[in-house]
Amino acid sequence: MGLLKEFKDFAMRGNVIDLAVGVVIGGAFGKIVDSMVKNLIMPIVGFLTKGIDIAKLNYTPPIPDGVKIDPPVLAYGAFLQSVIDFVIIAAAIFLMVKLLNAAKARFEQAKADAPPAPPSEDILLLREIRDSLANRK
Repeated sequence: MGLLKEFKDFAMRGNVIDLAVGVVIGGAFGKIVDSMVKNLIMPIVGFLTKGIDIAKLNYTPPIPDGVKIDPPVLAYGAFLQSVIDFVIIAAAIFLMVKLLNAAKARFEQAKADAPPAPPSEDILLLREIRDSLANRK
């Protein structure tokens, strides 16, 4: 039972749960960005490049006549597509983190600027009792 308890303690720590939530949200965000790249950005890039599908670009070196081998294909277009995807995803994540940090800073500033809450009724009563006892001496 000791191993089970250790695993439970490990799994219930805040860091592990935060990491799990981050992975799930990251996966969902990845799908959103992937859709944005495929359905919004790449059609624009395709239009600007006059219909060339970057992912299909490749180089096949010439093979001399009489040689019976399949020519090697250097699919540099797939690599370029991956680089474009990475840049867009990195930019989107950067902007999201920047917005979250700005919102957090604004929230913390508003919290710091707010006047302190008045003491509760219990505290006021305890202060009154303390002052009364101090005046008795």
